[in-house]
Amino acid sequence: MAAIEKRGENSYRLTVSCGYDRNGKKIVKRKTIDLSHVKHDKQMEEANKQWILLKNEIEKGLFLDTDKVTFEDFIEKWLKDYAEHELAPKTLYRYKELLNTRIIPALGHLKLNKLQPTHLTEFYNNLREDGIRTDKKPGGLSERTILHHHRLISSILTCAVQWQFLLNNPASRVKPPKVEKKEAKHFNIEQTEYILELMENEPIKYRTMITLAIYGGMRMGELTALEWQDVDFDTGLLRINKSLQHLKGKGTFVKSTKNETSNRIISLPGSAITLLREYKFWQNCEKANLGDLWNDEYTNIFTTLDGKPMFPSTISKWFNKFIKRHNEAIMSDDTISKEDKKKYILDNVNFHGLRHTSATLLINQGVDVTTVSKRLGHARTSTTTDIYSHSLKKADTEAADKLENLFNKNIKNKKQG
Repeated sequence: MAAIEKRGENSYRLTVSCGYDRNGKKIVKRKTIDLSHVKHDKQMEEANKQWILLKNEIEKGLFLDTDKVTFEDFIEKWLKDYAEHELAPKTLYRYKELLNTRIIPALGHLKLNKLQPTHLTEFYNNLREDGIRTDKKPGGLSERTILHHHRLISSILTCAVQWQFLLNNPASRVKPPKVEKKEAKHFNIEQTEYILELMENEPIKYRTMITLAIYGGMRMGELTALEWQDVDFDTGLLRINKSLQHLKGKGTFVKSTKNETSNRIISLPGSAITLLREYKFWQNCEKANLGDLWNDEYTNIFTTLDGKPMFPSTISKWFNKFIKRHNEAIMSDDTISKEDKKKYILDNVNFHGLRHTSATLLINQGVDVTTVSKRLGHARTSTTTDIYSHSLKKADTEAADKLENLFNKNIKNKKQG
């Protein structure tokens, strides 16, 4: 039995003899490796090196026989060796939810090296069937949710290839679920201006939060994690370098921002800085009134009644109630005609939509994508262009129209001259 066998153009099977079992049967350990990244004349040399490494792993008890590893086995290894160290808590929580709810029950029993594209295709089709939803609603999962399952599976299998458990990723040979691109929900400029006017009659804490969300385009966790030392009142700059999150079983905690580029410093307009000053004065009064009941341990800008950090989703829930309360008040107001009521009804956009509103308005005002991307804290400008493609197309059309008007005007002036 050869220690190294060529199995394909760039594939080699390594075999290590490990003596005999109690029944006298020879024990062998095998591992198949892909050397497509190595020049052909150097592949055998590399295969020999890999064989020696494999032999050492086996002797030290570190070798895991990939032929016996199930998909669930590898998922557990991926979680322990990678995900729990590298992923954000909220992302890890969501991934575990997808894995434990559907992926492992459906595919976990399969041998990792036997997992085929057809298994994944059948799994995705099953997710489309009626009765699969945990919330008991009719119909299957949305294509977007199925795509989330596909991306997670593909990411795990990519890791399996990198760790040499697999020669290739079967998910890469499956057509991903097609999701229709929709424009990110946001308010237009008239409704945004109207919301800012309505905020004048709302509690100053929520008024300040909504104003900062519109002008700063921050994520909910970034906004609620802000501390007073993050504001430079003299320069009008705001530092964003952390996020407040809450997870079941873990409670509320502060973490780093979504990615490295999410750590950013943005400029705020004078009106927002002025409002922050007013809010700080109000908060200091509340602090003085409470005395020893105020919790001095924290320096968060937005707090509960006793000075502790505000629950991350509080502002989101408040904003949803604000939209509903306002629209119901308009609809029940008999002094407003039916036609005029349409002007005052606000679109059903959630709090995160204020981030989209901020970005969309900037793009429509001609601000370049790189600047918008930096303000949002996106890792790549391609993320910005992907999310706001509708707004960019509109801005591009307006740019083309301006050029046309410019040249037509010049041509018309020359003819008249």
